[in-house]
Amino acid sequence: QVQLVESGGGLVQPGGSLRLSCSASGRIYSINAMAWYRQPPGKQRDLVARITKDGSTDYAESVKGRFTMSRNNTQFTAYLQMNSLKPEDTAVYYCNALGHESFSERFESWGQGTQVTVSS
Repeated sequence: QVQLVESGGGLVQPGGSLRLSCSASGRIYSINAMAWYRQPPGKQRDLVARITKDGSTDYAESVKGRFTMSRNNTQFTAYLQMNSLKPEDTAVYYCNALGHESFSERFESWGQGTQVTVSS
């Protein structure tokens, strides 16, 4: 079983920055992709950013140019640098990972979520 733990959320003023971290642990053979999703109050959970094992990234249109995702493959950790934050970025942010627990056993895991609130 693979566990994901997020950190770095909090309250920030519009225009400010936050850095989220996601650390994976447990029975991990490899992690193919890690991603950040977010869920605003009363809305569905949507993809924010994704990064593959080779470092390729893609972002939601609403965060392009403001958010940057990176990862440390040796430590099974991913980061989301969020700059120029807006009130509409307010949401619970969830980390997601896809990979293998062994050569043949795949996994998909979710973190517990971290709250990001952008408000003056």
